[in-house]
Amino acid sequence: MPEGDTVFRTAEHLNQALAGRPLTVFDLRVPRLASADLRGETVDEVVSRGKHLLTRIGEHTLHTHLKMEGAWHVYRHGSRWRRPAYQARAVLENAEWVVVGFDLGVVELVRRDDEDEAVGHLGPDVLSPSWSEAEVSEAASRLRTDGGREIDVALLDQRNLAGLGNVYVNELCFLRGVLPQRPVDEVADLEALVALGRRLIVANRDRVERTTTGDLRPGRRTYVYGREGRPCLRCGTRIRSGELGATELTRRITYWCPTCQS
Repeated sequence: MPEGDTVFRTAEHLNQALAGRPLTVFDLRVPRLASADLRGETVDEVVSRGKHLLTRIGEHTLHTHLKMEGAWHVYRHGSRWRRPAYQARAVLENAEWVVVGFDLGVVELVRRDDEDEAVGHLGPDVLSPSWSEAEVSEAASRLRTDGGREIDVALLDQRNLAGLGNVYVNELCFLRGVLPQRPVDEVADLEALVALGRRLIVANRDRVERTTTGDLRPGRRTYVYGREGRPCLRCGTRIRSGELGATELTRRITYWCPTCQS
């Protein structure tokens, strides 16, 4: 599932192609929305909220989520699509661009005033332009309510903090010296943990090559994520891996250094 920085960049690309332009095609290829038609309406903006995308069109909002397989592509008219048409779940066109959402995990159309029905459950968005100390405190408070769960699982729960995915959570635990399996109520200074998560993702939001080490060379972009069996970049201990998740369906591979984290 894409991290919040990927979704943020997707929103920016869609906004550049759609905002301020009236739609000539509005085609939602999911049964319950097949008759929805916003042709002629002008797209006001496309924004991200955690890992969710909100395309605001007049009085309505198209809410989508990429899940594991989804992607949005932007094409010039007449260009060949890079994925098969049967995977398309949403097609929006204007005079200049064709925007296609493939294999979207969520596609729903809500009234703009009812956006909270779609994303109101989310915790503070780490990429919110209005991020402040209040959001840090709110996210830390939400995490504390998960006191009995592993810190890795709690950080991945978008109801606590929206936008961080498995890469950032593993790296964040390493940087704070915390084992991902450690219960939340045994983790010190959750505010510092949240603030660091924000700094990490903001540092990467405008580039495709994500790094948490500051090094963009292949194999050195992360401290622990994807490095099972390789030496820790700090101490040389072999990186270990396991699985964690709130349910069987949400289990993810997690990585840690047994020396640098406790």
